[in-house]
Amino acid sequence: MSLKSLLHRPNPAMPKVAVLMCTMQGQHFLAQQLNSIATQTHPSWAIWASDDGSDDHTHAILEYYQSHWGEERISIHDGPAEGSTANFLSLTCRADIDADYFAYADQDDIWEADKLERAVAWLQTVPSDQPALYGSRTLLVDARNQHLGYSPLFEEAPSFRNSLVQSIAGGNTMVFNRAARDLLRSAGESIEAITHDWWAYMLVAGVGGSVHYDPYPTVRYRQHASNQFGANINPVAQYHRARLLLQGRFRGWIDANLRALERVRDRMTPENQLVLDEFIEARRRWLGPRLVGLWRSGVRRQTLLGNIGITLAALINRL
Repeated sequence: MSLKSLLHRPNPAMPKVAVLMCTMQGQHFLAQQLNSIATQTHPSWAIWASDDGSDDHTHAILEYYQSHWGEERISIHDGPAEGSTANFLSLTCRADIDADYFAYADQDDIWEADKLERAVAWLQTVPSDQPALYGSRTLLVDARNQHLGYSPLFEEAPSFRNSLVQSIAGGNTMVFNRAARDLLRSAGESIEAITHDWWAYMLVAGVGGSVHYDPYPTVRYRQHASNQFGANINPVAQYHRARLLLQGRFRGWIDANLRALERVRDRMTPENQLVLDEFIEARRRWLGPRLVGLWRSGVRRQTLLGNIGITLAALINRL
């Protein structure tokens, strides 16, 4: 069966998914990603591609697919040229994108065929007026799509407390409902947050929305030299991240995220406002009270090793 015939399958009143794809110098892997979207078992989707100023063949590839699929399947737009987070947030906040659900897409991954089907099936269990966010584990592959392993398997339930120090699902796996998109839009595209996916997790969890982590890998997450953020899967990568923590980079990320949350605190649940205040106050204290305050706030990562890491960060005032 050809890709063209797949695109024109009967589509009886299925919920529509807007695929929010950001590109930048994506010529090497973009076609594989587009093909994996075309072969989704959930056939009702449209791609909104926002390019951040590529000068390779990215535009030509997008235009080639558009000429074959039609503008109703893929539309091409200019990004703000301020980095991937700004690009994704600008797409998220576009008023002219109308759909039932919204899926973030990187330019270099490969979606498993049932990615959208699984996400939509869960999202349909949540009342439409309640912000809901789906994310999943990933299968890690190299530049040639050869298996490397899996992203960490998280077993703790997603929560606002967890979101303050960890993003448990990559944006390349995330799908969310219209209520969550409206929430993200109302917060604005100029929000100061480190990454769009971490921000989505914090915001949806913070207002008491539903967040679901699927242990089933729905994306083949490509690891290559140009990754902005790769998976933490080997000792070299773990050493690099530990060094960033010791240098204060992680603290800087938390500072930026907390400033972003302060702008939307009036929309958060009273319980999560209290958690936010306790965490902010704990970070300002001296060593002993800082550790006690962190414990009282309940802020924690998903694994024992991760919690040891943030405790050490608190000890040296790098949290």
